[in-house]
Amino acid sequence: MILVTGGAGFIGSNFVLDWLARGNAAVLNVDKLTYAGNLHNLVSLKGDIRHTFVLADICDGEKMSALLNAYKPTAIAHFAAESHVDRSIQGPAEFIRTNINGTFKLLEAARAYWSGLENQEKEQFRFLHVSTDEAYGSLEAGDAPFSEATAYAPNSPYSASKAASDHLVRAYFHTYGLPTLTTNCSNNYGPNHFPEKLIPLMIANALAGKDLPIYGDGQQIRDWLYVGDHCAALRLVLADGVPGETYNIGAQNQKTNLDVVFTLCDILDELKPIASGKSYRQQIVYVADRPGHDRRYAIDASKIERELGWRPLEAFDTGIRKTVQWYLDTHP
Repeated sequence: MILVTGGAGFIGSNFVLDWLARGNAAVLNVDKLTYAGNLHNLVSLKGDIRHTFVLADICDGEKMSALLNAYKPTAIAHFAAESHVDRSIQGPAEFIRTNINGTFKLLEAARAYWSGLENQEKEQFRFLHVSTDEAYGSLEAGDAPFSEATAYAPNSPYSASKAASDHLVRAYFHTYGLPTLTTNCSNNYGPNHFPEKLIPLMIANALAGKDLPIYGDGQQIRDWLYVGDHCAALRLVLADGVPGETYNIGAQNQKTNLDVVFTLCDILDELKPIASGKSYRQQIVYVADRPGHDRRYAIDASKIERELGWRPLEAFDTGIRKTVQWYLDTHP
């Protein structure tokens, strides 16, 4: 059995579904079910005895310890986090609590549990910490993509809290020997994405006839990673990653926010045309940029490709079409 934190959220639920679809070990799924956690994401697992859900907060160290001792997982995959930059600007306290203090409590529980394991179980145990490329800060147009050696320079309360959690995970490996693995991924998209994020928000607003708000000039660049490719990379890191190492995960799909929205509008024009014949592009509006908005992210994923043999399967054009079709199928 593995323990997954935040397994009812966007990436976490995709990971749990993907893990069990491949016939792997059972999953103990721990989620606080905040606004971004949704058990409907896991409805297909109803009655599946391999999936055990527990409503719990990672900040509750005693509960985490009790779960580890009761279920005895061979690994922890730590997804649980507050992750929306706008929310972190408006209310940073919850990001500090969950992303830093919660990770600390989980690391402490994991260290105590791991320390009590027998030799082979202790050697095989892994703590996988799923993080973000935003910890690296922002790139200018000509800068090389983020590598694992890039110095951290977070620019929002969200990215600062994730950077802090990354440092804690690193420290627990170097100080205590806890076999940790850290991944820093680029922007994910795909099924079960919470609707406040760019892609699902634009799809929902477009279909509802609402404005499609673009921050600033819309030229902010992100490296877009299909969530299924991300899950495949995480499985490889868990299986073959070297404890103490960090692996960047990205798909080399650098797109401006405006280009992403144009693509979404064009696909919707084809799959769900407006009765009047107008394009969804006419709903685009430009709004004031958010404070400290990073200009560009780009990931150098050559390490995980070279050392673990991972390659993304989805190009942006195929992945985004799958995502729009999923939304149309599930939100008729």
